[in-house]
This record gives sequence, structure tokens and C-alpha cells, in this order.
Amino acid sequence: MDHAQAQSQNVFDLLVVGAGPAGLMAAEQAARAGMRVAIAEAMPSPARKFLMAGKSGLNLTKAEEPNSFLQHFDTIAPLKPILAQFGPAEVIGFAQGLGQEVFTGSTGRVFPTRMKASPLLRAWLARLDALGVVLLRRHRWIGPLTTDAPHLLATPKGQVAVTAGALILALGGASWARLGSDGAWQTPVAAAGVPIVPIQASNVGLQRAWSDHMRPFFGQPVKNIELTVADQRSRGEFVITQSGVEGGAIYALGRMLRQTPLARIDLAPQLSIHALRDMISNRKPKDSLSNFLRKSVKLDATKRALLFELTRPMPRDTDGLIASIKAAPLQVSGPRPIDEAISTAGGLSWDALTPELMLRDFPGVFCAGEMLDWDAPTGGYLITACLATGRWAGRAAADYLSAKALT
Repeated sequence: MDHAQAQSQNVFDLLVVGAGPAGLMAAEQAARAGMRVAIAEAMPSPARKFLMAGKSGLNLTKAEEPNSFLQHFDTIAPLKPILAQFGPAEVIGFAQGLGQEVFTGSTGRVFPTRMKASPLLRAWLARLDALGVVLLRRHRWIGPLTTDAPHLLATPKGQVAVTAGALILALGGASWARLGSDGAWQTPVAAAGVPIVPIQASNVGLQRAWSDHMRPFFGQPVKNIELTVADQRSRGEFVITQSGVEGGAIYALGRMLRQTPLARIDLAPQLSIHALRDMISNRKPKDSLSNFLRKSVKLDATKRALLFELTRPMPRDTDGLIASIKAAPLQVSGPRPIDEAISTAGGLSWDALTPELMLRDFPGVFCAGEMLDWDAPTGGYLITACLATGRWAGRAAADYLSAKALT
């Protein structure tokens, strides 16, 4: 049966559920291996979360040595072989292969030169189409979690059945439901007895009640700081919001902050304690504290406001002042709602999966992307792991189908 006949009869070698980066990559790998592939996507258009992520600049990966790159993930052992085969260098090559030149920023983050996700996605979809991959839009997977019966898909015109010899689930986490990543897959998967690690918000704002003193600074960035939680450090910036704080420096320590909701902020990491002590010793008697912090310590208005907010009453002795500037206590009260999160932690337990990312109790059913139990901060790690696990699952599914055809 050729590809056209297969499509007309809804018969394929492989059905991929979810048209985000993991699903698209899985479909491409299987199609390159000669498989007839269909992608079922519940939304009217593919990769909506991917497109949203690219609106402020698509951070594809991080130009970082492989072992260092891997240390940013909470789950290392099962991801190590996957990212070893498809890490930062391979992501860059993938983008360039789609005609998208990239550049590396000062922090090592890699972006397409055009910054947006849409040119890359258009080129990718065209390549998938040329490989014969069929994209089924507005097709929501219902089940079953098996390859022994047709897969049921809900569409605006009613249910349809698709027959496939293998299934790849790439259904995302549980954040940004309006873009399709709603976590609804947990119900049929859990009902089938597959263990799921509870899903939590990750890379999300943290809540803190501010005094009226901070109202003028909502939306303002706090730049060039160093956060410390327990023994973990993060250098960068964050934003003060009406409900608390958010941004890269916060996200980098998100896992720690879920366990220990107290961070210490070094508001002047460029100054040593010794240098700060000298400045305080040489402070003019008539110089107000605010003036001293502005002119000598170089704290801008947002940093000064935050300092006074977090250390009330403000100490006047030298050691107390140094401690306040170098370790201001930021107490938070938990994450914002999960649907505001950039990504989620938790998901399908690794114990339920073979090294090929196939469900142990459901032969021929593979999983990839954010629905697996791994977590990482923003900075290119999320997209890289989604692409890498999608590639791994796509190749494994093609191998499974090839072996099945020989029996």
C-alpha cells in the first residue's frame, strides 16, 4: 500500500500524537526510515507553544560542553545517551539544515538569526510534507493505549479511527492549556496503569506579597544579581511582578525553591565584601544611605527599593549593611498557577519506560518530550531535550516496526 492509499484508508505504520518539537522530530526520523507516518494534533495548527516561545526570541539551545549541559537537568542517567547523540551542536546543525542561520549570544544561548520560530517551523513542515508525513489537524487522541486496536481520534466531524503498527505519544506537559499542552493525557495513561510522577509548575513566577512601597517597581527588572538557594547559585536577572518575582535567575533555581522557599540576593556581585567594607568606612557622614547606595554601591532605584523592602528595619552597622546588600532575604510562598508555567516537572515515570522510550507494558507505544519525567531551566535546555527525545523515540519506533515486519 502506498502513502496515498494509506492516508485515504487511515492506515499508517506510525501514529505520532502531538505536533510540538518532540512529535515533529519523531515523525521526521520515522519517515526518513521509510515509514508511513501520520501526526495527530488536537489544535488547528501545529507547534503553538513552540511559536509562542519564539515570540521573544527562539532560544534553541545553549552552546555548552556536553557534560556541563547535562548537569542542568534533574534526571541525568536516562537522558545522558539521548543528549549525547543530539545535543547543542546537533540542534545547531538541525536549524542550519532547515536554512536557519543561528548566532550565539554572550551567555552562550543560541538563537536563529531571524529570532522567530515561524520561519524554522515553516521550513520544517515543508520538509515533513516532502517526506510524506500526514498532519491531521483538530484530531485529539482518545486512546486506547495499545497498537492492537485502531486509535480513536475526536474531530469536529466526529470520531475517526486510525490503524498504526506503532504509536508515539508526544503530548507535552500541563501548562499553557490554550496552546494545546493541557495535560489531559494523564487520564487515559493513568487509567491504563502507567505510573506518573505528579506534575508541578516549573520555570514559573514565584509568589510574594509586596508592600505598597514596591508598587511603582512592578514590571521592572533587577539586573546583575546573584541568587543563592541552599548551596546553589544563579547569576543573572529577574523581574518584580505584582504577585512576586519571575525570570531567568529565578527559573534556574526553581527546583531548589520548591523545596526551600528562601533565596538570598547579592545585589552587588561585582563588589567583594572587602571592597564594600572600605566603601562604608569612607562614607561621608552627611551622605544619606540611599545616596550612598546609589552613588558608591551603584544600586539603581529598583535595587534600592528591593533592598529596603527585604531588610526592614534597615541595619545601620557595617556588618549588618554588608549582609543586607550581599545576602538580602527573598522569601517566597510557592509558584504561580501551573497554567502560567513555561514548562512542567514530573510526568511519565522512567521506570515505566525501556531505554528506547517504549512503555514496558505496552509494546509498540513510545513516548517523548515534556510528558516524560524530567525538568530543566530555560536557556535552550527545554527545546533541546524535546528534540532529542523525539528523535530517539522516532528512531526506536522505526526499528521496532522494521523488526516486527521480519517476524
